[in-house]
Order: sequence, then structure tokens, then C-alpha cells
Amino acid sequence: MAVLARNRPEVLIDIAAMHIRGYRRVALHPLGSLDDHAYILEDAGVTTLLIEPTPIYVQRALTLIDRVESLRQILTFGPVPSELSNVATDIVAHAALFRSEPLVAASLPPRHVTSLVYTGGTTGCPKGVQLTAQSYFTMTTIQLAEWEWPDRPQFLSCTPLSHAGAAFVTPVMVKGGTLFLLPKFDVADVLETIEKKRITAMMLVPSMIYALLDHPDLRTRDVSSLETIYYGASAINPTRLDEAIDRFGPKFAQFYGQSEAPMAITYLPMDKHQGRRRTSCGRPTQFSRCAILGEDGEPVRQGEVGEICVRGPLLSDGYWNQPQITQDTFRDGWLHTGDLAHEDQDGYWYIVDRIKDMIVTGGFNVFPREVEDVVSEHPAVEQVCVVGTPDDKWGEAVTAVIVLRSSAHRDDGFINVLTSEIQAAVRDRKGPVHSPKRVVVMDAIPLTGLGKPDKKAIRRVLESATPAKQFANNAPCER
Repeated sequence: MAVLARNRPEVLIDIAAMHIRGYRRVALHPLGSLDDHAYILEDAGVTTLLIEPTPIYVQRALTLIDRVESLRQILTFGPVPSELSNVATDIVAHAALFRSEPLVAASLPPRHVTSLVYTGGTTGCPKGVQLTAQSYFTMTTIQLAEWEWPDRPQFLSCTPLSHAGAAFVTPVMVKGGTLFLLPKFDVADVLETIEKKRITAMMLVPSMIYALLDHPDLRTRDVSSLETIYYGASAINPTRLDEAIDRFGPKFAQFYGQSEAPMAITYLPMDKHQGRRRTSCGRPTQFSRCAILGEDGEPVRQGEVGEICVRGPLLSDGYWNQPQITQDTFRDGWLHTGDLAHEDQDGYWYIVDRIKDMIVTGGFNVFPREVEDVVSEHPAVEQVCVVGTPDDKWGEAVTAVIVLRSSAHRDDGFINVLTSEIQAAVRDRKGPVHSPKRVVVMDAIPLTGLGKPDKKAIRRVLESATPAKQFANNAPCER
């Protein structure tokens, strides 16, 4: 069964019921495209689609039931709209027909696949990650054993339950806490809910943290009840993290994982966010074996860059209907994450970038994260994303895409000076190879549905761009 809905209490009930019964669940991102939804349903062979009966999802369901051969049934969270009267059933009304029974959880073998989690698809068609009963059990055990939690947490869920937001449901319930749901991330609503419900914990992606910091309501709302703010999913701007700690206090805890090893590869506690260590993803968790391996499959020396690899019960069972990709990614018992990192003398890991995002310029390797960390320190820069763009001379040119703070000037003279300052700062800190050949100003950095910078979309924009003087107001301005 697949679910297409924004955050709402019925989704929590569905998640719990599917886990208790051991049924296989596929969550569709509420902002996903029609093509992505159709591909996922077809690939997973979904027979039943459960939707929130809002106009946009009703129309999506009508299109999908005609397009996806395996799809035979539509269920709704609430009254069935007239458009779906011939094919849909109100699951809430139908539940009233059942007599209550003793709650008995299914006995599942460790490798029983309980859900298919589809990757973002930024490198091609989404892949269905097979998460097992063992994966979920291990993830939740790590969260409860190693993460910092308020007593009986008042947890605000404002990220999609179709993805990482759902990973907090079981720990909060086990801790005797309360979940508060917002249907979507809206900064004003988030701040109001924190104040009125005395929220003690929440999870955000970096772009959401930036949005909170930049919203005028943050100056007037009481957010003192917050005890823990978990963050992850993409690299955070160190300068903006410092701002967040100054505003909220030392309440930030970072988790690192990926769909194939969810949420809990490493963890950086709240009290370790000082100095350079605040750019670390933390130390490996205790319930998995983690290593930084070189191309030869052997551990690299301390301080050297290698690929983060993971083995143990946290791992998924490969990709649905993708044996070759599974074989390529899960080699010699290790999940090869595709993330490059190095370790310091105290065992803290620092992710430098994705292997696929590494820039090769003039025969030298440049990790975008290293450039981004320097550029982000400029007082006029609100956000930055560094990518490689085709260049006849260098092969790839280091290109810094930035969003300016609202207080920054936007005239040509200022942008020219800003560009020179950014290039000089990177050259002084990292060397001339790392210094951006191009600095591009955008109104906003494109994000994936999960709130990560969409580097594929950024490259498309840059490759299609015309000279700066011809750009419209919403287009990037290169200097």
C-alpha cells in the first residue's frame, strides 16, 4: 500500500498499523511530481493508494489509477469526494465497522521488508530502498540509547512523515511524549506552535533552520521551551549554525544517515558544537560498524579522505528490483555510502562531500564543501552551494552560487567587490585551485523535495544561462 498525504494524525495511525501487522508500506512525498509518483507505484507494484482527500490529491489519484496498471483500490482519510465515488472507500468510516481486538504485533523475521523508501531521484529514476524490520529496530534502538531526549518530549513534526519525519514517531511514543503535527513547514506556524504548545524537541533540515533565523516572528515569539533541535539531511552552513546556537542556545544535535542506513550512522551531541568540531557529523554510533575506506577497500589513515562505509543490522536489504545497483553499492559486506570523509584525532568524522559532487578542475580534486565553508563566512552571504560547471580550459570550473542576505546591496559595483572578496578569501584559506572561477547570485537555491540543495537543477540553470546583462529579475546574475 502507498500513502499520499500531508502530515495528519491518521498518517501516524497508518504507520503504526502497518508496522504492527508487518505490511509493506510505500510513502509518497506530498510534493512529488506525477511522473515520480507513477514510477514509484509501478515499480513497487502498489495495489492500494491511501490519500488525503484534498483536490490536488484527488486529481492525482484519478490520474494514477488510469496510468498505473497494478493500482486497483483508492482509500481516503475521510469522506470520499464525488470524483472518486466509483473507486474509493473512506477508511475512517470503514474502521467503525470493525470490532476492537487485542493488540497483537506480528512476529517478523529480521529481513522482512516493511517499507520501500524511494530515494530522491536526483541522479536518475528513484530507487526503492528495502527497509527491514531489523533496520527499523536498530535505528530506533540507536535513537533511544544514544541520542539526547527531553523528558516526555513535546515533539513538533513539521517535516514530511513520508520521509525522515516518521523516524521520530516511535521514539517519542516510547519516551511517553506527545507528537504535534503541522501539515507542512510554515515558519510562522512553527514559531507559533513552539510558543503555544511549549514544544521541547523538533527536527529540521538546514534550509528550515535558515528560514527560522530570517523570519521576523523569531524576534517576538517565546521559543525558550525548546531543549533539543535535531538536524540533518544535508550539510549546514557553519556561520548560520553559529547564529542558530546564539539565538536558541546550545540545543542542536546532528544526525547523519541515508535511506540505506537510516538516521543513525553518526551522531554529534549538543555539547560538541564548538570550534571546528561544529562542522563534524559526529562519531559513529555503537550499534553498527563504520569505517572510512580507501579505493582498495582498506581503512585510510587518520586525517586522510576516504569513503564512509557501514555494515551491520542498520542496513537495508538493498534496492527493490535493482540487483546490479545493489551489488555495486553493497560490496564485500559494506554499504558504500558515496560520502567522502576524514577522521580527527578524537574520532570525530568530517564529511567533505559526495563522490559524485567532487570537482576535477585542471587535474586537481576540489571538494565543494570546503569551498562552501569559506564562502559562507562572508557577512553578505546567506546561503551558498558550490558546483562544477563545464569549462574549456579547466575541464570543470569551481562555481559558487550564492543567495545574498536581505541587508546586502545588489548593485553591480557591490557584486563585483563581493566576487573579488570571495575569490580572495578562498584563495587565502584553501589555495588558488579552490578559488571560484565564477560567482553567481540567485534569489534562491533550488531544493529537492527533501530540502537539500538540488545540484542537478543548479547545473541546469547555469548551463542554460545567458549573459548577465540579459537576465530577468528572477534569473541568476553572474559576475
